[in-house]
Amino acid sequence: MTSREIAGNKIRMTSKTPRIAVRAVIVHEGRLLIVNAWPDGKSDLMCAPGGGADPGTSLPENLAREVYEETGLSIEVGVPCMVNEFHDPRIGFHQIEVFFRCCIVGDARIDHDWRDPENIVDQHMWVTADELDSVRLKPDGLRRVAFSDDETAIYDPLETIVM
Repeated sequence: MTSREIAGNKIRMTSKTPRIAVRAVIVHEGRLLIVNAWPDGKSDLMCAPGGGADPGTSLPENLAREVYEETGLSIEVGVPCMVNEFHDPRIGFHQIEVFFRCCIVGDARIDHDWRDPENIVDQHMWVTADELDSVRLKPDGLRRVAFSDDETAIYDPLETIVM
């Protein structure tokens, strides 16, 4: 807990640092790789593979590790293409995600028996732009970044977390 003085009144505030995460935008043969966002069928929400960044390791190194853990795939990390933020105001959670364009190195097949060591990702899908219409996906800007010819990086504004 930290305290701050405003107009002579001491106000107590909680101070939490936003969590930094990295995500991979991998389009291979016209299909985007997406994974489940919540473990154990808790939600049907899908997202790009990736996860929290460990201190002392670069964002691209974190991303290559996360994608391998979740899918068994090796990737080459390219340029950033989107920044997304979401939060849960009830508990003070705030995450900033940096999305990078990535390419598969080697085989793009995900072994059916592959298991995420953190037991979160248990579903993988390669989907076309048209197939995304029938998938619950976050963040909202992911489709645009993945399937647009525009290479400009975008910002997907802060939104409340969904399940």
